[in-house]
Amino acid sequence: MPILVGVDLGTTKITSIAVDASSGAIVAIGSAANDANITSEADRVRSRSEWQADKILAAACQCLAQMSQQLGSKVSDVAGIGVTGQQHGMVLVDFELRPVSPLINWQDRRALDRMPYSDLTWLEAARAAIGHEAWHRTGCWLHPGFMAVTLFELATRNTLPANSRALFIMDYFTAALTGQTPITEPSCAGSSGVFDVRLRDWNVETIKALGLSPKLFPEVHEANEIVGRLTEEHARSTGLLAGTPVFAAIGDHQASFLGSVADRRNSVLVNVGTGAQVAMFTDGVEFVAPIELRPFPCGGNLLSNVGLAGGWSYQVLEQFFADVGRRLFQSAPTVKLYEVMNELAREVPFGADGLCCEPRFSGTRLDPAVRGSITGLSPHNFNAGHLARAVLDGMGRSLHDGFQAIINVTGKRPTKLIAAGNGLRENPLLAEIVSQAFGLPMQFTKHREEAAFGAVLVASVGAKVFTNLEEAAKTLIHTTTDA
Repeated sequence: MPILVGVDLGTTKITSIAVDASSGAIVAIGSAANDANITSEADRVRSRSEWQADKILAAACQCLAQMSQQLGSKVSDVAGIGVTGQQHGMVLVDFELRPVSPLINWQDRRALDRMPYSDLTWLEAARAAIGHEAWHRTGCWLHPGFMAVTLFELATRNTLPANSRALFIMDYFTAALTGQTPITEPSCAGSSGVFDVRLRDWNVETIKALGLSPKLFPEVHEANEIVGRLTEEHARSTGLLAGTPVFAAIGDHQASFLGSVADRRNSVLVNVGTGAQVAMFTDGVEFVAPIELRPFPCGGNLLSNVGLAGGWSYQVLEQFFADVGRRLFQSAPTVKLYEVMNELAREVPFGADGLCCEPRFSGTRLDPAVRGSITGLSPHNFNAGHLARAVLDGMGRSLHDGFQAIINVTGKRPTKLIAAGNGLRENPLLAEIVSQAFGLPMQFTKHREEAAFGAVLVASVGAKVFTNLEEAAKTLIHTTTDA
């Protein structure tokens, strides 16, 4: 059987995997830290996030070369390359595919700055320009770090380079690998804030309302369509064969779902990393805020509740405990605090004896100004174990609330709970809390590279190894509860 390759251009790590199409086993892997951040210290203070796009390209090629070396002679069995990566941000390129801006990624918060001579932030002005009902068309509200918001600011300031095109980092990568004109795909384009989720194409009305030209944006193609074939130059840099087909890149949120869920119609995916998301597949287009409707590769959509309390919430508490040790006892932690926190929390019953935490320490998706709270303090529960349990209970409650909001739209309750992300894999107590809240046993995939695996599934359909993504998922994805 053929071998299929998936590449994930993540924010912290870049990964490439090779998967045996007969068994779903990962037979080779390459990975590297994403060290392309070029944000100056002064700009970091201003919540900027800028990255060097061609350095990300080089690192990804090195990952592919590392993977190819492990494959050895089996490199000739590679039938196709699928790609995914971080959504929302953008890099501007000229018509020779040379970057004329840094990658301004999803972490960038310049949209929350005040506009010159105005009481509005760039984000508020952009939302006002497209109208408060635009989310019905685009599937989501505009947020900081979105491609459309960043372009709106650049255009308004007259700093948008002439004759440039706006690309997602994974679309830049596939175009560079093949030497072809850049294209994008609905699951990527949907993260821009100006994509029509019903038509699966750019919403020209919304684009023009922001003072932008539709010519800024690449053509939209479906995920199983070929972008081009690996050039001789990048065959040398990756160790793969020239002419290997490269397929349209997909967004990492959808890729994680695709690479984790074997039965999309009866499953809910909970993904906990730094943040957290709950997602379910739908053939329909109905949704209500704060749920987002995100296009799914090759048809359908995800109902996604994103920006929920994730690993960052627990990290905030860990940092608090470490700060107490340093400042009050002049002692840095000598043990892994997360393990101690979990041990203490496990001794506390659900509900933390009345201590309640809303762990929204960094706001919500719709309102970044919202803050967390701790209530119900008493002499009995004001201690480390109860605080840890209250934060974990709050995280579980946040995820279940996000799940219930989706159920209210679909009217359908899934029978399978699939987990992704290290926040659940590395914290059995949190996984137990979430499983109890959802009333379903939790399943994990036997592989950890969910997003890259999702890209593999796209390549499997593009290369005609499988007829469609559902067939590919049911064949290749195996979970911890499989026979």
